[in-house]
Amino acid sequence: MTTGWTPRPPDAASGPAGEQLPELDMPDPGRQRRWTVLLRWLLLIPQMIVVALLGIAAFFLTIAGWFAALVQGRLPHGIARFLGDYLAYATRVTASAMLLVDQYPPFALAAPGYPVQIELRPGELNRLAVLFRLILMIPAAIVSNLLQYGWAVICWVFWLIALVLGRMPEPIFEASAAVLRFRLRFLAYAMMLTSAYPKRLFGDPVPPALGYGAPAAPAAAAGAPAAPNATRPLVLSTGAKVLVVAFLVLGFVAGSLSSLGRGDEYYDDYDYDDKGRAAVHGVTRYDAGSGH
Repeated sequence: MTTGWTPRPPDAASGPAGEQLPELDMPDPGRQRRWTVLLRWLLLIPQMIVVALLGIAAFFLTIAGWFAALVQGRLPHGIARFLGDYLAYATRVTASAMLLVDQYPPFALAAPGYPVQIELRPGELNRLAVLFRLILMIPAAIVSNLLQYGWAVICWVFWLIALVLGRMPEPIFEASAAVLRFRLRFLAYAMMLTSAYPKRLFGDPVPPALGYGAPAAPAAAAGAPAAPNATRPLVLSTGAKVLVVAFLVLGFVAGSLSSLGRGDEYYDDYDYDDKGRAAVHGVTRYDAGSGH
């Protein structure tokens, strides 16, 4: 499995007490090469194609996994492995597209050396929650879509800032990381890779032993995994929280304007005669019984 993508041990606790939110690991915002920022989205087109193709397979495997989880109370190992690998791949590509890291993501499902990693711990699933998963995930899906639409509306500003400064300012980095992490948690929940509902959009609480901005604690022992980084815990500054709210508002406005535009196009296709009868543009109507 991908680095940091570890199955829950068989004897681990299940249910709400055993839930573990998917985690996103990224380093602090660093210098970025301006030419890669300039061409970032163009360079990622091949990666987007791969993600789209893998997404088709992930969609059908999620459906198969839903039926299996209803019976077994958990995802089969093979399906969980592929879905976890796909989610890790998609997260790396999205992180690069959001200008969070400079290094180009590899064309590989497993990329232990890449600075963006995720941690998933699939476990037992509540069959009732699996049965109604499509309904339960609607609120999180709305929030995730609003965040992504809102970020897309203003991303050109972030692109210009990164192009000029050669790095992402911390508030923008934190807010963008929060969007990416919520998307990760939503997709993991939708794919039944976790029983934990997506939460903590506005970041994690400040650890009691560490004030905001304090250095992370060292690893517990020699040879242990790296200490928590910029996104674990993900503590948002006031500016970052304001940006997250802005994403939600902009996403709502953009979605509303898009819906109004589609409605106007629909009604513009019709004219009304002096008797209030509708006629489609470019279509000649013939009244029954007339000779025309």
